[in-house]
Amino acid sequence: MSRKIFVNLPVKDLDKSVKFFTSLGFSFNPQFTDDTATCMIISDDIFVMLLTEAKFKTFTPKEICDASRSTEVLVCLSSESRSALDDMVRKAVAAGGTTFSDPQDHGFMYAHAFQDLDGHIWELVYMEEAASS
Repeated sequence: MSRKIFVNLPVKDLDKSVKFFTSLGFSFNPQFTDDTATCMIISDDIFVMLLTEAKFKTFTPKEICDASRSTEVLVCLSSESRSALDDMVRKAVAAGGTTFSDPQDHGFMYAHAFQDLDGHIWELVYMEEAASS
C-alpha cells in the first residue's frame, strides 16, 4: 500500500478558495467536504485539506501563521510539462493569486511559483525525465 499525504491549510474564505483552485483544474472529494473543510484532490495519493481558520484551530493549540506575511510551508508540485506549469501560474494569477517569483530555467529543470488567495506559496516544477532517473 502506498502512503498518502494530506496537507492541511487554513483559509480565510473556503468558498473563494474552492473557486480559486477549481479554476486551476483541481477537483474536490464531496465525502470530505462541509461548511468548514474540503478535500482537494491533487493525485491518487496527495490531498490538500482546505480548512476554515476556525476548523484549523481545532487541530492545533498554536497560532495560525498569516501566510501573506510569513512562510510556514512551501508546497511544491511536479508538472507534466513546461507549458502546463506556465498555464497553471497564468490561471492562478487570473483567479486572484499572485506570482511569487520569476520563472527559473535550469535547463533540465524549470520552476515557477504562485501564491493562493491566502498567501500560501505553491511551487511548480517540471523536470526532464532523463534528469529524474
